[in-house]
Amino acid sequence: MSDRRLQVFHTVAGVLSFTRAAELLNMTQPAVTHQIRQLEEDFNTRLFDRSNNKISLTVAGEQVLEYANKIISLYGDMHESVKTLTGDNTGLVTLGASTTIAEYMLPGLLGDFRQRFPEVQVRLRVANTDAIVSMVADSTIDLGVVEGEVSNQYLLVEECQPDELRVVVSPTHPLADKTSVMAKQLIDSPFIFREDGSGTRSVIATYLEQNGLHEEQLNRPFELGSTEAIKGAVQASMGISIVSGAALEKEVKLGLLVSLPLVPPLRRSFYFVRQRQKFRTHLMDQLFQFAREYCQKAEQSAK
Repeated sequence: MSDRRLQVFHTVAGVLSFTRAAELLNMTQPAVTHQIRQLEEDFNTRLFDRSNNKISLTVAGEQVLEYANKIISLYGDMHESVKTLTGDNTGLVTLGASTTIAEYMLPGLLGDFRQRFPEVQVRLRVANTDAIVSMVADSTIDLGVVEGEVSNQYLLVEECQPDELRVVVSPTHPLADKTSVMAKQLIDSPFIFREDGSGTRSVIATYLEQNGLHEEQLNRPFELGSTEAIKGAVQASMGISIVSGAALEKEVKLGLLVSLPLVPPLRRSFYFVRQRQKFRTHLMDQLFQFAREYCQKAEQSAK
């Protein structure tokens, strides 16, 4: 934009942190502070209250934010309408995904997207579900795909595709010759859990409670931060776990691991997460629509 100060103000007002705004804008914190002070000098009033290491909008700041939202939105509309008119598909979109999705679903999706839109650059951020939701909320990423349910009134959440979680054991484990596993049978073996904040862990904990157990009743020798690490530990006979069925296809075919359904079944969904208020570029829309169609095709082919 022609007035960089307004964009800086809009970012600071959105996250209420000079430090976080500087990170999002790729600026130093003193540079952000300088831009805000210049804008306050122009208006001859303070736009932020600064006290006890916290900032908040003043009444004047709230009014400036109201107009800034309109100005930035109109500027974006103008920019995107010209790009659409000229057929310009260049640009950058940032996608975030929780670990399981990034490892087993996104490679195919991003490969197909790249073939259709070779001029669009996609930047991928990988973290657990809680971290991805936070990145969407503070505009670090444009679109998140997560494996846990999201409760946030400021975000748009849409189901992507279903997923079944299955018990995974080594071929030499006593459960390996079973056809299914009940929740109470999980107590008898060391159980390898994901870290706090993982969508998979949250889903498993809820499932256990629904079936009369608590995660504290499990013998949990350690926790690991990725599905790949868990599969390696299970393969080494260090314990058993529950992971996405989509993550087990290769190892099961090779006879390295055994995948067993739970009784009752443990199913969940993957979800798209977007901001309600954030201005959407046509590139963001293209990525979202492509991802939605990709998930629908994957679900149909699995039936």
